[in-house]
Amino acid sequence: MRTGAARLLALLIPGALLAAAFGSEKFGGLFPCEMCWWQRYAHFAALGLAAVAFTASATTGRSRLLTGLAAAAIAVSGAIGVYHTGVELKIFEGLTTCTSTASGATAADLLKSILEAPVVRCDQVQWSFLGISMAGWNAIISLAGAASVAFLLRRERRS
Repeated sequence: MRTGAARLLALLIPGALLAAAFGSEKFGGLFPCEMCWWQRYAHFAALGLAAVAFTASATTGRSRLLTGLAAAAIAVSGAIGVYHTGVELKIFEGLTTCTSTASGATAADLLKSILEAPVVRCDQVQWSFLGISMAGWNAIISLAGAASVAFLLRRERRS
C-alpha cells in the first residue's frame, strides 16, 4: 500500500510544481530563466517516470524502480533549486548567459521579439513568499517530496 502512495506522490509533486511554474508565467507574468528551465526538465522526467510506473501493479519491481527513479529526478530538481537559490543570494556564481522569451514567425518578427523581450537573469529573484524565492520553494518541496517517496518505498520493502 505504501508503494501506491509513493507512486502517487511521485506523480503529484512534479505535476503540481510544473503547474505552479507555468501558472506563474501565464497568470503572474513571470518569465523563467535558464536555471528555472533546468529545474523543470527534471520535473518533466519525474512526471514521465511516475506516469509509466502506473502501467504496472504498485507492488511490482518495475513500478517500484520507476517510482524510485522519479524520486531521484525530483531530488535533482531540488538540488538545482538549492544551487539556483544560492545564485540568487550571491553565494554561488551563476550563469553568464541570460534568457529571453522571444519567438516569432519571420526573421523580422523574431528580431523584433528578441529586442522587445525581457531579459531574465538567474541571479535576480522575480517573486518570493515569506522571503523564499520560487527556486527556494522548489528546492524545499522537491527535496522533502523526494525524501517522502523514498521513505515510503523503503518502508514497503521492509514490511
